[in-house]
Amino acid sequence: MLDLKWIREAPEAFDEGLCRRGLEPLSARIVALDAERREAVTVLQEMQTRRNEASKAIGEAKRKGGDADDLIAEVASLKDRMAAGEERERTLGAELEDLLSGLPNTPAADVPDGPDDSANRTERLFGEPAAFDFEARQHFELGEALGLMDFEAAAKLSGARFVVLKGALARLHRALAQFMLDRHTTENGYTEVNPPLLVRDHVLYGTGQLPKFAEDLFRTEEGFWLIPTAEVPLTNLAAGEILDEADLPMRVTALTPCFRSEAGSAGKDTRGMLRQHQFEKVELVSIAHPERSDEELERMVGCAEGVLQALGLHYRVVTLATGDMGFAARKTYDMEVWLPGQGAYREISSCSNCGDFQARRMKGRFRPAGEKGTRFLHTLNGSGVAVGRALIAVMETHQRADGSIEVPAALRPYLGGLEVIASNG
Repeated sequence: MLDLKWIREAPEAFDEGLCRRGLEPLSARIVALDAERREAVTVLQEMQTRRNEASKAIGEAKRKGGDADDLIAEVASLKDRMAAGEERERTLGAELEDLLSGLPNTPAADVPDGPDDSANRTERLFGEPAAFDFEARQHFELGEALGLMDFEAAAKLSGARFVVLKGALARLHRALAQFMLDRHTTENGYTEVNPPLLVRDHVLYGTGQLPKFAEDLFRTEEGFWLIPTAEVPLTNLAAGEILDEADLPMRVTALTPCFRSEAGSAGKDTRGMLRQHQFEKVELVSIAHPERSDEELERMVGCAEGVLQALGLHYRVVTLATGDMGFAARKTYDMEVWLPGQGAYREISSCSNCGDFQARRMKGRFRPAGEKGTRFLHTLNGSGVAVGRALIAVMETHQRADGSIEVPAALRPYLGGLEVIASNG
């Protein structure tokens, strides 16, 4: 949620931020609607004051034996007018809330402008693309040939965009998740959390998925939503709270299944595991001091990069353009891993600083040391990293001519020392 006071005080900057997001200026409409609502509140307060005065005068008149009929009629009229005024104030407030809740965060000054990923800016690369003396295969070709990746069985159970992993590939998938969790908790200072996978409307509103992106989610008949990412419950741990400044930053991580409808992705990545309705991800969330959230973002990116480096993967870090950023982000870095089988870079981690955008929606604050007042927190989230995509990258990067897969050294302790996954794995 954007700061209404800021919009009133800096309408040009607000409109510029919207224009960078490809939206039309809205400051005039918002300021006018807010002024109308504020005027309605003022009129209500004035009527309440007059009603109190008239009620008091009625008591005085009756005590003195005077005529209070006109005052009684005035109080009755004020009651009716106040009811209408309260309804108007509620309507205006709801209209303003709906308008603001549908607007994305404004981008940071150093975010490149552009309509889509073609304007993303590459910041750095790590390593070199894997070089083979044979034709590289895609992960699903490798997995199916090994007899350890079954899309047909998954389709019988659940339909398209699901997979059944078996044997050594299922173990490798589990090893990747465990490795990431261990690294982030023992080396990177994150506290592991096991959050609910089903949440209520207000939780998804707090992180920005609702109301605008309901079609991207799965909802149960009982009114719960399946989480699309652990960012949702982890960030909401600060919802409605007033934290002490000394407790910042709060860094938490979780391994969870994630559920996405993939609305609008028909025809995209239909083969393999790249775009699934259900996948696992190790999420990183930081609740930070506003003056230190930029450096916290850089730290988070470094934590995600460390995972990719330990797995021997070639990747690049890009800053997303204004037209490619998520709804709640003010700045986002993507880590895109090289997939030799595809011959392309694909996103494997996305780390974002949301500023106070989510904190305003979920009323997350902190109290600065030595001050009576409170300030909104800054929230950050990132993949540390997507487990399924890490599996894909490891399979394609470390494949061998005979179709077997070399297990990266960092994962071998989680697999009982297994060095190679072959067809009998």
